[in-house]
Amino acid sequence: MFSPPNREIMIPELLLCMSFGCTAALKPSCLSAQFRRPGDYIIGGLFPFGMDTINLTARSEPTLIVCERLFVEGLIWALGMKFAIDEINNSTSLLPGVELGYDIYDTCFEPLAALQPSLLFVTQNGTTDIGIACNYTDYQPRVTAVIGPHKSDLCLLTAKLFSFFLIPQVSYGASSEKLSNKELYPSFYRTVPSDKNLVEAVILLLNEFGWNWIATIGSDDEYGRGAQELFLSTIGNGSICIAYEGLIPSDLTDPKAEKQLEETIQNINKTNVNIIILFAFQQPAQALLEQSIKMGLSKKVWIGTEAWLLSDIAASIPNIQSIGTVLGFIMKASSVPGFQKYVAKLLSSVQQDEFCQKSRESYRHVSSDMLGTQCKQCDHISLQDISSTLSHSQVQPVYIAVYSVAYALHRALGCTHQRCPKASIRSWQEPTSECFRECEPGQIRQNKGFHFCCYDCTDCPENTFCSSKDCSTCTPCMEHQWSPARSTQCYNRSERFLRWDEPLTVGLLISMSIIASLTCLTAVLFVKNLNTPLVQASGGSLNLFALFALVLMCLSSCLFIGKPSNNLCVMQQILYALCLNACFSTFLTKSLEIALLTEFPRCACAALRWVTPSRAWLLVALCLLTECLFCFCSLHLGPDYVLPDYSSLPTEVLLTCSTASWLAFALMHGYNGCLAFVCFLCTFMVQTSGKKYNMARGITFAILIYFIIWIFFVAIFATLKTVLRPVIQIGAILMVSLGIVGTYYIPKCYILLLKPDLNREDYFQYSTKEEPEGDPQ
Repeated sequence: MFSPPNREIMIPELLLCMSFGCTAALKPSCLSAQFRRPGDYIIGGLFPFGMDTINLTARSEPTLIVCERLFVEGLIWALGMKFAIDEINNSTSLLPGVELGYDIYDTCFEPLAALQPSLLFVTQNGTTDIGIACNYTDYQPRVTAVIGPHKSDLCLLTAKLFSFFLIPQVSYGASSEKLSNKELYPSFYRTVPSDKNLVEAVILLLNEFGWNWIATIGSDDEYGRGAQELFLSTIGNGSICIAYEGLIPSDLTDPKAEKQLEETIQNINKTNVNIIILFAFQQPAQALLEQSIKMGLSKKVWIGTEAWLLSDIAASIPNIQSIGTVLGFIMKASSVPGFQKYVAKLLSSVQQDEFCQKSRESYRHVSSDMLGTQCKQCDHISLQDISSTLSHSQVQPVYIAVYSVAYALHRALGCTHQRCPKASIRSWQEPTSECFRECEPGQIRQNKGFHFCCYDCTDCPENTFCSSKDCSTCTPCMEHQWSPARSTQCYNRSERFLRWDEPLTVGLLISMSIIASLTCLTAVLFVKNLNTPLVQASGGSLNLFALFALVLMCLSSCLFIGKPSNNLCVMQQILYALCLNACFSTFLTKSLEIALLTEFPRCACAALRWVTPSRAWLLVALCLLTECLFCFCSLHLGPDYVLPDYSSLPTEVLLTCSTASWLAFALMHGYNGCLAFVCFLCTFMVQTSGKKYNMARGITFAILIYFIIWIFFVAIFATLKTVLRPVIQIGAILMVSLGIVGTYYIPKCYILLLKPDLNREDYFQYSTKEEPEGDPQ
């Protein structure tokens, strides 16, 4: 149980708080005096405290430019710079013994307003004059570095001025890709991603959802135009089509602004797009969204950027949900520890007379004609006024920008963790800070640590590339391309296949010629002795048919050389299968004859007529017809085709013949394997007397060599995926041809040439009553 609070005690406290709040609201603070501080090294700051400049179009004299309204987020960014410098000054290790000062000025989001303090920053230190000299090496400007400004169009103006003096300028919001040009802006840096990163992210989002019919709208300023142009140039002639591209006015006070907004909405309606990409700042984006609601634009998918997505103004538009779905990209950033407490304490302190008196004393050291901060509205701000913006404002880019300057100054002065020498230093002397060093072409930034701007440069691996110096990811090459490590572009792969002029090919062709010639000489010898008992017992004219098939099979190995095509891939397997079948079918007739005579002598007389030379041709034709049928089936099931292999070789595309149907492959070559197996079964157990020639042995060894070669071929071919694949195929064909010629025909050639006395009928003729081996008679 809790006891109720004492109302008599609560009421006076409540009245006291209310009276203090009213007093604080009525009494101006001295917050505007907190944006200047003396120090050993001065850092300039350019922040948008205000917006909506007064009578800028009617300005006829170069008077001071004043803003009409306070921009709370810009004020918070400026306080972020003040917080970072106060934190550095209280550090005992970063710049020990050195006091950093600052001069922070308002830009009003207006280039003319930003130019005046920029001129002050480049004045000679201790004066308000800009010295004119031929050589500015020894020139000492008022500031050591500049933080800001926020917008790209302001940075494009100020960066040229600061780059002339090589004064380091670190922006916390400018994202224009033009500022990445180090030839034009050598001293410009930033702590936010460039528009290029944003555009790449948008394109990835579009590709992810398959959105290719879109509209792009940009505000008519440097940010909107630059981001839109970069987006259009990046997509090029790809798969994304731009239905409409337009610009909306950034100056909403222009009388033509509303009409331009209406025309933009009408053009969007005409294109029937559902995806709108909006590159704009807060005010132009708000105006377009309000006009879309007013004109009843149907629901769309809006893709935005943090330039307007994080704005409370855009989110508070009445009936905002009617415009559809909003997707967007915001920068990855973390909160700055202790910043909100710092702001709360500061806003409390500026209400106190003692604190304000000390602030006024610091101004006595400043020249009376020095430019003021021009933030009178800041003196009427309370914590309650900025609490909602303070809770989500991204101060980290400003915080990191200040620390990057401090770390560079630490290195330039040669500081240790105990002390820093207060040496005179020129702005052009910001050794390169590791957080901001540029990666070389072909390298990407790999973020490290707490601060997202700190990174290591990592080489892009093989088959990826990075074309600029600030890539965040390596872009993969297309399938038909390759690249070495740390490459800036991809190269087209060259085609790789077994060429005619390669030394290995020449060796294979020589081997093929030798084997084919040997086979042809064997055929010539058999023709000359066609009617002799040896040739007739071996099959007669069937031998010539088999030898012709072997020569053709040797020559078919040429189909594996040169650039493959779909037709060549089909011919390779079919021609090899048919030639081998022609040879094995002649062996089948002889094997069946030998098996009948030796193993089944009783039924041999009745069955031998089916394998005699006159009818053996019928059996050979039947075998070839069956093989032709299997070849036709293979064409129907799926013929072999050329397959580009992009993975086996690093820089080339390997052109290989791929098997479309393994069933078709098994039918073609499996049938020949069955014929060979039948021949082997019919001959491997046959025994003859020592007085007669064992015709079965030649067939047995020929079939054995065929099986052995195929076992090794399948094992090697399945694991080998390089240009050597056709070499293995050619080698297998030539080895089978040589094996058959060497085991079956060469022994017979030996008898014909060197042992003609054995070429008689009783030495080769089988009979149904074979004499047992070892018969003394």
